[in-house]
Amino acid sequence: MMKRNFLICTLITGIAFTSGCKKFEEINTNPNETTQVNSAMLASTMILNITRSDISTTKGFMQPFLLGKYLTWGEGQESFQYNRLGRTDFNRLTLLRNISPMEGYATSDALRKSYQALGHFVRAWQFFNTTMQVGDVPYSDAVKGESGTIKPKYDTQKAVFLGILNELDQANQLFSEGANFDGDPIYGGKTDNWRRLTNSFELHVLMNLYKKTGDADLKVIERFKDIVATRPLMRDYKDNFALAYNNTAGQNYPWSDVPAGSGNSFVKSNYTMLTNTLLAPMKATNDRRLFYYAKPSPVKISAGVSQTDYAAYPGVEPSDAFSALQTRRVGKDYADLNNRYVQLVNAEPVSVFSYWDQQFLLAEAAVRGWIIGTPAQTYYAAGIINSMNFIAAYTPDLTDYHHNMKMDVTYINAFPATAGVALTGTNEQQIAQIVTQKYLANFLQGGKYFAWFENRRTGYPVFTLNSTTNLNTPSSKFPLRWLYPSNELSYNSANMDAAVQSQYGGSDDTNQIMWILKN
Repeated sequence: MMKRNFLICTLITGIAFTSGCKKFEEINTNPNETTQVNSAMLASTMILNITRSDISTTKGFMQPFLLGKYLTWGEGQESFQYNRLGRTDFNRLTLLRNISPMEGYATSDALRKSYQALGHFVRAWQFFNTTMQVGDVPYSDAVKGESGTIKPKYDTQKAVFLGILNELDQANQLFSEGANFDGDPIYGGKTDNWRRLTNSFELHVLMNLYKKTGDADLKVIERFKDIVATRPLMRDYKDNFALAYNNTAGQNYPWSDVPAGSGNSFVKSNYTMLTNTLLAPMKATNDRRLFYYAKPSPVKISAGVSQTDYAAYPGVEPSDAFSALQTRRVGKDYADLNNRYVQLVNAEPVSVFSYWDQQFLLAEAAVRGWIIGTPAQTYYAAGIINSMNFIAAYTPDLTDYHHNMKMDVTYINAFPATAGVALTGTNEQQIAQIVTQKYLANFLQGGKYFAWFENRRTGYPVFTLNSTTNLNTPSSKFPLRWLYPSNELSYNSANMDAAVQSQYGGSDDTNQIMWILKN
């Protein structure tokens, strides 16, 4: 539009027309919006993209938890609940175009190092989540359209992981040399917090390479040990990489009733039912988080079952036929989401990586023998305790939100050592306990598809395979990956086809085993 008006101005003569065109930009400039960009603004855009935008709102917020079998959806048969994975996209990589200008606008060397560190972290985060979905992806040639590379070649998944690890190493070093920066809605620009997050996330990346400990290039165990021994890590749940919400329209908790005037009329009632995958492990161990996660079945309450009784919270099997689940829903005999998630605009910060994730990683590493000195139980207990402390801290003291089953300090500190919770048995049994506790801690928390990726990696917690309802093809298998994006088919097919051929024998389907999953 501006180019068109410029041409009109140059072609039409006359004082009236010329003077009008001179005022075009003034008239069409919004005085309430900035016309310039800076490092802080670009940093905010990227950080919010991998927290608020990736978390999404309303139904989109719940979708990953359908795939992770935490809950079911009653509006219609959902693909994720029944294991149908289609084509993904590489949209998260377009965000990386902001990194170079963010670094370039820095006003001091110390700030430049901080923004460079943030850029490395964001790149590592986005490439990790992209490769986890499909396998090989463009990495070394990615986001180079301005320099003429519009059809990037694909790097092997090993090369991508090496790149991710190296970028996180660089981020750690640069954050240690940088200055606190503007534009950060999570940690207020404190480089110490970002450095801790970076190192903790690198432990997560390394644990996903646990089948590659013999690879001389990756040095998985060596890297893991070095990070634990020499670098700062997250200290408690207050260090969570989590976005806090408030009562400003558009900034409220993703599942809360939206304040009047926001324009969002999404109805949240009668869509969700909590599953046995989530509830059964908590019932088996008398885990009071259940009373903060769920609200009781009205049928059970009417029958005289107390709200303090675990039996008042019946779960459903998410692999059951949609028609059977609809019957349960109509009958109202199920546990639904706790009212606090709907009624509070700031119910709780939503993390995409948490301190408890780190502690459960350390517990698993101790069981696997990667690190020594601190017992796995110590890390494991810290993960559980911080999950419970987090919930207790953000839940108002109302019966409707904890059903008179409050988690006080005594209960929380004692719980990890109780029978059925404390680590015991073989290494594999202990890993099952650790991953299950991670699963419970990440109810309505955790990175996108976090629980599904963990189940794919470890098999825990066990998801029921129902071949009569499973929408994967064949129905006798759970899917292992998404398909490559349709845009790649249209605009980068030669490079995509080469990647599919080298990884999967030319078959881009959901059952193919990517490199990180192979022994």
